[in-house]
Order: sequence, then structure tokens, then C-alpha cells
Amino acid sequence: MTMSEGQLAIDDIRYLQREAIAPQPPPASIVGPWAWIRANLLSSPFNIAMTIIIVLLILWIVPELLKFLVFDAAWTGQNREACIYTAQHPDVGACWPFIADRWSYFVYGSYPIPERWRVNVFFLMLAIGIVWLLWLNAPRRDIGAVYFFIVMPVCSFILLNGGFGLLYRVDTSLWGGILVTIVVASVGIVVSLPLGILLALGRRSRMPMVKTLSVMFIEFVRGVPLITVLFMASVMLPLFVPDEYSPDKLLRALIGIALFASAYMAEVVRAGLAAIPKGQFEGAMAVGLGYRQMMQLIILPQALKITIPNIVNTYIGMFKDTTLVFIVGLFDLVKTIEVARIDPQWAAPTTSTTGYVVAAAFYFVFCYGMSRYARATEARLSKADKR
Repeated sequence: MTMSEGQLAIDDIRYLQREAIAPQPPPASIVGPWAWIRANLLSSPFNIAMTIIIVLLILWIVPELLKFLVFDAAWTGQNREACIYTAQHPDVGACWPFIADRWSYFVYGSYPIPERWRVNVFFLMLAIGIVWLLWLNAPRRDIGAVYFFIVMPVCSFILLNGGFGLLYRVDTSLWGGILVTIVVASVGIVVSLPLGILLALGRRSRMPMVKTLSVMFIEFVRGVPLITVLFMASVMLPLFVPDEYSPDKLLRALIGIALFASAYMAEVVRAGLAAIPKGQFEGAMAVGLGYRQMMQLIILPQALKITIPNIVNTYIGMFKDTTLVFIVGLFDLVKTIEVARIDPQWAAPTTSTTGYVVAAAFYFVFCYGMSRYARATEARLSKADKR
């Protein structure tokens, strides 16, 4: 190599990049709010039209809601005078003094005031059990399961019902409001899934008697509305049981709702079992697993994973159906609102609407919370299926 050629090579090296270039941000058309809007709201003419319609609906509905719930609402007062039309206040919105005055009734019903601390302890125990059981990073979740399914039900029964030692007995006819809604929904949710699994396995059983009884129960319960089940539990059951052994109204409602929800849950689980490939059954039997081990370790976990959306949908429907317990003479949240709104002290044009807004917010918070947790669980379990 001549001197001139070497010099040219050195000159070329001088213009080479000696340091790594700092990473550049991706184009705004790919990430960021505008990219999300383009991908989800403006991706096609149909989506553009639907986006425009929804935005117009929001602009039409939200201002009226804010006007009723906030700007024109009555916030203070002792009686209906704060929530009626006057010359100085012609536009009256929500009657929040009514909610503040009757809130304890909405929560506890007619539960004796000196004993309401027991209800508060029950709510606290239930919250601890739910967090302990559903929080994935919670310590000793096995102990949490024992607490939630064994310890808490026994302690809750002793607390709420009383009649043990120093606790004053509170008849279930005095229970009401959010207390009844939570109790009925909790029992229905806890009981319906294991009973539904047993019914689904029974319907797929090869034993004729077990299969026939399971099919008869599922089809009969699913063939009638819940209101009929509650009516039969309230009116028909006492006719076949001596008075001294007849269960009280709350227990009848708990049994009726649990059995009704379990029948629907059985069909949900059966659909999940039917979706499992036959090879999973054959593989489990090939390695020597018995029927119980095969179902417990291989089949049921996959079936329940597939049917998470349907299971939660059943739970949400059952949670809202607790309003039908008024058929057996129990006062849930909606019924306590209906009773409180006809009180002459608070008889005003917007009293009923305000009460129903509170009920709607209560059910929305709980149902939306169940839905979001189910979606998070489904996303976590589906990671193994991604390629």
C-alpha cells in the first residue's frame, strides 16, 4: 500500500461514527394518545361515525347529569323544604340531605342502633377476607382461604345473629339495606361455584342416576325465574316443614338464590369442560391419574380458566338479582330506599331519583370491580397461551 492510499484510508476512518447513537423516540403516529385515538376510534369510517355519535351523546347527557347531581342539587337541610321548588330556587336537583339523613337506614335497615357495631365488624372481616384471598402477593393465602371459607362465616353468623353469650339476639327480620345485599350476594357467590361444579360433573357422569338427578335439577331451576324460586322458598317450604323447624326468611332467600345461581353456574362450567380437548383427558389417564386427580389437577383448572368471563357474568347478574329478596319480606338496599322515599318528612319531587342514583352507584361500583378483577385475572392466566 502506497503512502497516498494509506492516508486516504485514515481519512475515511475519521468520518466513521465512534459512539453509539442515542435511541430515538418512536414516531408520534405509532405511540401516544393520538396513535391510540387513530387505532381505536378513527380506524374506519364506521368507527369514526360511532365515535362522533358517542361524543354527541356524552355532550348531551353529562352536562344535564352534572346540573342535577351537583350544580342544582340541595346539599343542606333538615326536611323536604330543602328539596322543593321555590321562587328563589326554581331548579332543584338531587336531594342529598335526604341521603345523609337516611344513610344509616340504607346501610343497616332496622338493625338495633346499639348493636350496629357488629355489622361494622362484619364488613371489616369481609373486606379483610376478600383482600387476603384475591391479592396475589398476600402472605399465607392458604390461611386466608381457611379464614374466608370457615372462620369468617362462623364468626359472622355469631356476630350478626347473636344469641350467644353476651350478644343480644337480632332477628333477621330487622336486617336490611346494604347489610342484606352483601350477605345474600356473598353467600350466593361462595356457594354457587362449588355446587355448580358438582352439578356440571354430575351431568357429565356415566352413572345414570347421578346424571338424571343433575339434569332434572339444572333444567327445572333454569326453567323458572328467580322470583318463582324465592316465592316457593318463602310460601311453599313452610307448608312441608313443621313450624318449629321452618327456616327464617333470610335463610330461605339464601338457599333459593344459592340454588338458582348454582344451576346457571353448572351450565357455565359444563361449557368449559366441553371445550377441553379430548387429548387432555387421554393424556391424564395415560400417566395413571384417577378421575379425581385428573379433574382436580388437569381438567377443571383449564375449564375454569376458559369460563372466567361467564363465571363473573353469572356473579354480576346474581349480585343485581339480590333486589328480589323483597319477595320474602327482606329489605335490601333498593327496598330501604323505596320505604324511605315515601316518608312525608322527605316527600319531594327529586327524592326518589336521588335515592335510585345512590343505588345505581352502589351496584355499579361492585359490579365494575368484579369485572375489572376478572379481566386482570384472565389476562394474567392467558400469558402462557401467547406465542
